[in-house]
Amino acid sequence: MSRIPGDPSIRYWLYLIPGILLLLWIIVVPAVWNIYLSFTSYRGIKPPTWVGLKNWAKLMQDSTFWMSFRNSIWMIIAMVVIPILIGLVLSSLIFDVVQKKFGAKTASTMRAIYYFPQLIPIAVGSLVMGWIFRSDNGALNTLLADIGLGSLQHDWLGKPDTALIFLMLIMIWIQVGYPLVIFMSGLQRVDPELYEAASLDGANWWQRFKAITLPSIKPEIFVVALTCTIAALKVFAPVQMLTRGGPGTSTIVPSYYSYQQFFQSQQVGYGAAIATALTVVIIIVAILFTHAQERIAVDNEE
Repeated sequence: MSRIPGDPSIRYWLYLIPGILLLLWIIVVPAVWNIYLSFTSYRGIKPPTWVGLKNWAKLMQDSTFWMSFRNSIWMIIAMVVIPILIGLVLSSLIFDVVQKKFGAKTASTMRAIYYFPQLIPIAVGSLVMGWIFRSDNGALNTLLADIGLGSLQHDWLGKPDTALIFLMLIMIWIQVGYPLVIFMSGLQRVDPELYEAASLDGANWWQRFKAITLPSIKPEIFVVALTCTIAALKVFAPVQMLTRGGPGTSTIVPSYYSYQQFFQSQQVGYGAAIATALTVVIIIVAILFTHAQERIAVDNEE
């Protein structure tokens, strides 16, 4: 680098050129092209035809589109709210109880077991869950028949009354390990003497959890909430592998609905409008989370 002429502080920008080029090629250019397509009529063969706000007007009146966002709220509950609550309780129990009584190896083993579904490729995990909840020879229905509860057999992922519920259960199973690991990493910086002092003062586990654990890992909670919310809004693979948005539209989500319009209905312009709307929602959510985190950080400093 010393042989390159010019200001030394500018030379280091040369290291950023490959990353900037990849960012432009992979993210920026496709995003701009997608926004342009959302204002066109395009079936992927002939050149796009400009139609203005026609796709967006159709979007505002599309009941399936609004249904997909209502299902996204359920995905947020399954991938954000419930995993965070479970992760908070489990991480505190493992860190404050299991680790003290059974040692660090046992705590690490439990953490790895809970995190294991995160390591499985989502397609593989979805196939396994599909095999368990399959209607004809699935593991759950077979088990019910073997124990004399055959009357409870059901098409768990193929009926509107249970498809979304069991899809949510699968997402909880996949997602719960992520907040657990992040929260336990945050707890590593907490002084153990705080827990010991609280225990000596007679505080039980719940009191230590409220007074020490929660305040100590607020930054981690915001990070997990933001990343998991974005993941829930753009969830695609489990829906594609398990339900394909059905039965009917009971499990359809925006990303899968956009995929349907792109590749099945060949309404590329309309699919681009759905994808752009989803991107705008994700950006707004990220801004709101970041602003809330900064507000709370300022309040804590004061």
